[in-house]
Amino acid sequence: MFLHTRLKVRDIERAIAFYSRYFNMTCRARKTSPRGSQLAFMSISGSPTELELAYLPWDPDFQLPEDIFHLAFQVHNVPETLEKMRAEGVKITEECTDMGNGRCMAFIEDPDGYEIELLSGQPG
Repeated sequence: MFLHTRLKVRDIERAIAFYSRYFNMTCRARKTSPRGSQLAFMSISGSPTELELAYLPWDPDFQLPEDIFHLAFQVHNVPETLEKMRAEGVKITEECTDMGNGRCMAFIEDPDGYEIELLSGQPG
């Protein structure tokens, strides 16, 4: 069973707020690791998979390698979600693309520059 993915973040409070606001994630737990990392475990109701946000005080200004991976979230309506995000200053990197069968796909960036794919419609 796939348990979680860790993302290194520059500001843990900002990251928690972003994933809570736009993807209805809740912070299940917070802790400080033995080596001093600040950790927040984010979850979505009904899903066993978590997103672990990690602030590493010794590397606050890390660089992201380009196009290594992305996260994907299903949302109810991609165009409506994009309009809400755009109005609130979220960076939209690819507008909605019609994939047929009522599906739509778009891409945004989170506050740390991680690419996020937004999908609507039924998978498959």
